[in-house]
Amino acid sequence: MEENLASGQETPTTRRGRGAGGGAAARRAARSGGGPGTQQSFIRRAMGVYEVLGEEGLALIEANADTVLEETGIIFRDDPEALELWKKAGADVRGDRVHFPKGLPRSLLATAPSVFTQHARNPGRSVEIGGDATVFAPVYGPPFVRDLDGKRRYATIEDFRNFVKLAYMAPSIHHSGGTVCEPVDVPVNKRHLDMVYAHIRYSDKPFMGSVTAPERAEDTVAMAKIVFGEDFVENNTVLTSLINANSPMVFDDTMLGALKVYARHNQACIVTPFILAGAMSPVTVAGTLTQVLAEVLAGAALTQLVRPGAPVLFGTFASSISMQSGAPTFGTPEPALVSYGAAQLARRLKLPFRTGGSLCASKIPDAQAAYESANTLNSTLLAGTNFVLHAAGWLEGGLASCYEKFMMDVDQLGMQQKFAEGVDLSDNGQAMDAIRQVGPGSHYLGCDHTQANFQTAFYRSSIADNNSYEQWLAEGEKRAEMRANELARRWLETYVAPPLDPGIDDGLRDFVARKKESMPDAFT
Repeated sequence: MEENLASGQETPTTRRGRGAGGGAAARRAARSGGGPGTQQSFIRRAMGVYEVLGEEGLALIEANADTVLEETGIIFRDDPEALELWKKAGADVRGDRVHFPKGLPRSLLATAPSVFTQHARNPGRSVEIGGDATVFAPVYGPPFVRDLDGKRRYATIEDFRNFVKLAYMAPSIHHSGGTVCEPVDVPVNKRHLDMVYAHIRYSDKPFMGSVTAPERAEDTVAMAKIVFGEDFVENNTVLTSLINANSPMVFDDTMLGALKVYARHNQACIVTPFILAGAMSPVTVAGTLTQVLAEVLAGAALTQLVRPGAPVLFGTFASSISMQSGAPTFGTPEPALVSYGAAQLARRLKLPFRTGGSLCASKIPDAQAAYESANTLNSTLLAGTNFVLHAAGWLEGGLASCYEKFMMDVDQLGMQQKFAEGVDLSDNGQAMDAIRQVGPGSHYLGCDHTQANFQTAFYRSSIADNNSYEQWLAEGEKRAEMRANELARRWLETYVAPPLDPGIDDGLRDFVARKKESMPDAFT
């Protein structure tokens, strides 16, 4: 299997795994209107990006970030190895604070790839990250779920598996993600094993690795090697990982430990300042962008000190806060401006860019959730984002993964995918034959061009109700979240797991069992 993966050839397992619907049951469901439909490839944006800063503004922020790096510095907490790497590279290390000569981090990042492939165990699901590509990945990190019975409760491993299954089935989600919810019913020190196994067993899309401890990152790499083979993993990228800065201007030993593990094995790190502006960065857009750039430069450059050429993404998660309550707010103008500006800065560094998603502060999948998510998602795509985390399922400021919101977001992602295709200027897109056939004063409903294109002409929402009021009444007066609930239930009922080589599955199960037996349960 390793040789076939490395050469790009298919095995019988990967050929079977290319079916988007997960088998005959899913295909039957799709024909009846209850299934997910055909899996879409990652997006190739056929349109330009929206930019908010000119050359003067970008140069100003870059100069300010260089000043912050040189004068203020970045703390690398409790990591002597990272400090030693910086010292050898020519930085001024004072205790655990590193001060950088102007241009040092930027020069180190010259070895990082601007575009890379993250390989999936099904080669047909591999994604390109960078350039004009956009990849949608689901929600990440919530400890709670809002379930299909309308209850807000702690997440379980069964919820985790369900969200992996839904992400696998969703045509407009290209990536399985990472911690789609935090399964609190599994010991803290062991749950990463069940989570990584779930991504591998219940989906064949790319996935993210554990970052909650260096040894858990090592376990993720070891499990990936069981699937792909050791040489393939060391020479290709099969994992992404989320490395958050502890803003303002601190990287802690947990994140640094995971970063070093993944970079050392040639796996991708998304270096992401996690910022609530006004609390963790200045209240202004320019000030926040300056801090974001300084933190990313320091963290991303470290990956190149560990292993030159290791893939790394310029990440940002920037939201604002209510200056009255201190609570985070979403879908507001200032974070959108930060995303647009950060995307421009990433392109100047020639690094892939991550931000955004379907973010909201609402506690239920209501109008507030829809407006805030739409505002965030639209700016995410227009910024030219390459990797979109939290693209589906986010609720309550990231505290809850919601089944209904997940399905509603998936529908919106499909619309974004269609929008990103841009304007079709082919002969068919120009439709001159239709205009000539119909002429003045008639209609296009029965013309040849319409008949030839009606099935694919417009995006068909899986959630929205566009029928008459009377039909809506007759069908039970269902709100959007009710239709989303029914759709989620149907998908889970018709789910069929993608094929996985039994030998690989046995190897994974054995690895997980041995690791669990090697340590007592820990819930803190």
